[in-house]
Amino acid sequence: MKKLVSLLLTVVLLFSAAGCGNTATNTTSQNTANQETNVQTTYPVTVTDQAGREVTIAEEPQRVVSGYYISTSLLIALELESKLVGIEAKAADRPIYQLSAPELIELPNVGSAKQFDLEGCVALEPDLVILPLKLSDAADTLTELGIHVLLVNPEDQALSNEMRDLVAVVMNCQEKAQLLADFVAEQEVFLAEATADSDRPSVYLAGNSSYLSTAGSKMYQNSLITMAGGENVAAEIEDTYWAEVDYEQLLAWNPEYIIVAAEADYTVEDVLNDPNLAELQAVKENKVYQMPNNAEAWDSPVPGGILGAVWLSSILCENVTGETANSIIGEFYETFYGFTYET
Repeated sequence: MKKLVSLLLTVVLLFSAAGCGNTATNTTSQNTANQETNVQTTYPVTVTDQAGREVTIAEEPQRVVSGYYISTSLLIALELESKLVGIEAKAADRPIYQLSAPELIELPNVGSAKQFDLEGCVALEPDLVILPLKLSDAADTLTELGIHVLLVNPEDQALSNEMRDLVAVVMNCQEKAQLLADFVAEQEVFLAEATADSDRPSVYLAGNSSYLSTAGSKMYQNSLITMAGGENVAAEIEDTYWAEVDYEQLLAWNPEYIIVAAEADYTVEDVLNDPNLAELQAVKENKVYQMPNNAEAWDSPVPGGILGAVWLSSILCENVTGETANSIIGEFYETFYGFTYET
């Protein structure tokens, strides 16, 4: 299904090119786009990963281990799931795999960022391993063993885009990556235009483990809020991981909206019914929402993370309707994951 959709998109692009060649400007623009999408990787290729490490890949990787759900989801979107020989732990808990590539759930798992299975990874004989920045020590060990490793760190939308392009070069799939890049860029423009003249309400994004944990300006969730037209009340926090706050701080911020993380261990009702939060504007006005998790957690830098901003904009911005947001979300999953998204 994904291959058919990609083929149809390619045909549409070709016909569009034929119909817009009546001016020099259009022709030049289209030729530039064609050059970008037709780029092929010549091996060996040397890239700089998101830890600043230079990595030289001798041949197109055929056996890939992804120790990070973000990179696993990206590989599916780029139609590279058949090259995966191992993935991160708890794959069965991620709806996106069940909906788009259920065969991945049966693959050997190599643990998590907290407890990575180095020996298990090596036993899979990968020619490329993709790991989060937190596993830099494991990356050093694998490199010493002659295994190529990319460290990725997609902690805002720009870094997420950079990770996509890095993987595309290494895996020689620039054309598919360009389709994904075009979709993301289109939504960024849509959001910028839709929220340009709107008030920017204050937003508190409550974390997975507790609603007294939140994301500061150094985390992906901050860019999600700003793209959606909001202001992150916790932007002053510069932690690179979830920061703990207390009731006093939350009351001082007094956000207009509270957004509960997609995979939270508590409910919207828990927030609304906490007497310590009764004076918050968001609680008084019943403006507490949980981000959907029907396919994946959009409050994380997965390829579909831009959809979190689209969904949130329909909550914060009167210029974006729920119907519009759902249409964009549906188009994304049909195009890049081959399934119909259920709201």
